[in-house]
Amino acid sequence: MFDKNIKVRVVIALLVTITALFYLIPSLTPGLPFLTDKKINLGLDLQGGMHLVLEVETEKAVESSVERLSNDLKETLMDKKVRFRHLRRTNGSIISMDIPGGENRNAFEKILKDSYPNLEIESSKAADGSNRVYLKIKEKHANYIKKFAVEQSLETIRNRVDQFGVSEPEIIPQDNDRILVQLPGIKDSVRAKNLIGKTALLEFKLVDEENSLGNALKGNIPPESAIAYGYRVDRETGHRTKIPYLLKVKTLLTGESLEDARVKISDRFGEPYVALKFNSQGAKDFDRITAKNVKKRLAIILDDIVHSAPVIQERISGGEAQITGSFTTEEAHDLAIVLRAGALPAPVRILEERTVGPSLGQDSVDQGILSIIVGGLLVIMFMVIYYRFSGTIADIALILNIIIIMGTLAAFQATLTLPGIAGIVLVIGMAVDANVLIFERIREELRTGKTPRAAVSGGYSKAFVTIIDANITTLIAAVVLFQFGTGPVKGFAVTLSIGIIASMFTAIFVTRIIYDYFIWNKKIERVSI
Repeated sequence: MFDKNIKVRVVIALLVTITALFYLIPSLTPGLPFLTDKKINLGLDLQGGMHLVLEVETEKAVESSVERLSNDLKETLMDKKVRFRHLRRTNGSIISMDIPGGENRNAFEKILKDSYPNLEIESSKAADGSNRVYLKIKEKHANYIKKFAVEQSLETIRNRVDQFGVSEPEIIPQDNDRILVQLPGIKDSVRAKNLIGKTALLEFKLVDEENSLGNALKGNIPPESAIAYGYRVDRETGHRTKIPYLLKVKTLLTGESLEDARVKISDRFGEPYVALKFNSQGAKDFDRITAKNVKKRLAIILDDIVHSAPVIQERISGGEAQITGSFTTEEAHDLAIVLRAGALPAPVRILEERTVGPSLGQDSVDQGILSIIVGGLLVIMFMVIYYRFSGTIADIALILNIIIIMGTLAAFQATLTLPGIAGIVLVIGMAVDANVLIFERIREELRTGKTPRAAVSGGYSKAFVTIIDANITTLIAAVVLFQFGTGPVKGFAVTLSIGIIASMFTAIFVTRIIYDYFIWNKKIERVSI
């Protein structure tokens, strides 16, 4: 019965050890072909990378919302045949307009009440025979827009970074309108910042060919048009020329209708371009727009920059378009990523930027590994000298403990940070603490004249509750740290949690197997302790 019992326990211990080694070896020997490619990820402080604190300009999101409301209100008033003049957004998020006559004013207020519950009249006064009305967005709705802008920005940035291929990025909200972004392993900081910070607002607008661009540049801009700029790059010299366009203000289609964006290479010049595919509604809209505007120029605008303005030669069905320009392959790839991930609801501003060099990260790795080796050797030597053979058993458990910790980190592809290494060093000290408790109880049992078998059994029984109590309380503290901590604190909590569970397994379960083997199979007459 006992033989069967110890065999089961040996099998369990071997399975845990082999599994840990299975996941750990690829991290130790990166070039070795293995069954799994899971490795321990090094954090920003160990392998270098970027640390950014971004501020979401939430007021811009409110202004954009007010701009859309003002355009919508203008169309509604025209549909309802309510007279008005000079309806426009002014002073950021205020809409001003002139309404002639009391009858129009009453009709306007009814429309405002029925269809625009998030707008309210801030003030009004008589001006030039009309009522000049100032509208503002309600504070509760403005706060909702700001909160949503931060949440949406967080999700969009996370999607972009995921598609960029950064492993274990840290993207978390801070305060009310800030986002912390940590990108381990990133070396091209300019490219990363462009990818994250690009608003990526894609718009399709008609070029105003009915009015003169020259007159508009002199200041005579038609009320329904605006000037935008694009760039042309000389293929030989690389010189960029700024090109003005006179565009209709009304946006015909936006990037919200995109289903996919991919990089392709043109057959004509061998240059990369971004092929767009619209969703079903976008495809219908694009079909309708192109059918209605054949032989007119349709400008493709990204973040207020005109990328191209081709002439619509014929109706385009199928919902496909393309953005051309003097892209490098990397630029086209990044543009496709931001288009797929969607536009940011508001611009983001970099408040803090730090780059951790890989050499500094390597120094941290070297010092961390050295601290683990030195700390481990000192503990091993002390245990052997003080507890002799029993100390050797504790050392075996300690080494197995480290293997299980590292193997678990690799299996879950957890991120190892500098505080995480500190957690492992702490666990090394704590790992033998349980065995010290057990050994002292065994010594007490031996002093009373008990046999090795009875002393070992009594020692484990008496120390068990104390060990569980001490480790469970530390584990609870580690879980709380993980739940409420951020970045490096979480890394410390992860290694500490795994280490505590592993140390209970090795210190109680594994060491008892070794004792039982020598007592029952080898029939030892005294315990070296």
